[in-house]
Amino acid sequence: MGASISVDPDTHVVVVGGGFGGIAAAQQLKSNGIKFTLIDLRDAFHHNVAALRASVQSGFAKKTFIPYKETFGESFLQGRVVKVDTDARVIVLEDGQEVCYTHLILSTGTDGPFPGKFNAVATYKTAIEAYENFIKEIQSAESVLVVGGGSTGVEMAAEVKTEYPNKKVILIHSHIGLADTELLSSVRQQAKDVLLEKGVELVLGECLAQNGALKVNEHLQVRGFDRIYAVGDCTNIKEPKTAYHAGLHAGIAVTNIINSITGKPLVSYRTGNVTMLLAMGCDDGVGQFNGYRLPRFLVIQGKSKSLLLWKSWKDMGQTSP
Repeated sequence: MGASISVDPDTHVVVVGGGFGGIAAAQQLKSNGIKFTLIDLRDAFHHNVAALRASVQSGFAKKTFIPYKETFGESFLQGRVVKVDTDARVIVLEDGQEVCYTHLILSTGTDGPFPGKFNAVATYKTAIEAYENFIKEIQSAESVLVVGGGSTGVEMAAEVKTEYPNKKVILIHSHIGLADTELLSSVRQQAKDVLLEKGVELVLGECLAQNGALKVNEHLQVRGFDRIYAVGDCTNIKEPKTAYHAGLHAGIAVTNIINSITGKPLVSYRTGNVTMLLAMGCDDGVGQFNGYRLPRFLVIQGKSKSLLLWKSWKDMGQTSP
């Protein structure tokens, strides 16, 4: 843990959203001795990197939820934020509760569909039950249709086909190429090859909608608000939306809050070469690091087998069940 820094005792950072970027920011604020409040819809961090496997393997979901209270204690608050009063610097929750802040970090992610995301006011026990029910639906279905061939859709189709090799799995996508456009063309082609090897049927060229995001400057400040930062999936930064990048954003945001308090210059975030790993079931994977395509066996060892669950439990200071 880092040493506490000398800051105004009235400093209070509110972090809205307890995803990868949110918990990374909260942990760094905690280690620097800065007062903070982390607010999230759920009562547990969701390691959604493993959400897709949790939707096909019974009993796996309980490994993907890590209670906030055990890590952050009274610095955690469960609830839905319905208003941000930037003039009064007050966060308003759905139940009417108000939380004052001196600095704000928005880490709300994106509102993706279940099972890839679980964005609802609920206990983690309710969430685990939802995944177990979803598994039963897949088990009883004659075929499974995955709509969307971005990285999540590609991984979902691969997870289902890996767990249920005799089940018909169809993936439909708006473009010919699969996965994120920022990836190397050879990695995107390899992802398609793996799906075909597993027996997934591909239907490409069907239209889908796209979502917007918060505009941030090079310091990750929301444009027009020097005390409000945005990190992770909710930003308009042109790079794949990954836990890895969310963690990098959190480091920049917290550093800039500290620098602004201590009178130091703000630092800038620069996107580098895309690093991304796609788990194609527990037995395969494709990806790239620093602009180079990785051997499939390295992706399997690095992500596909464990889905990096060990890291989130370690970062939260808890032991996996």
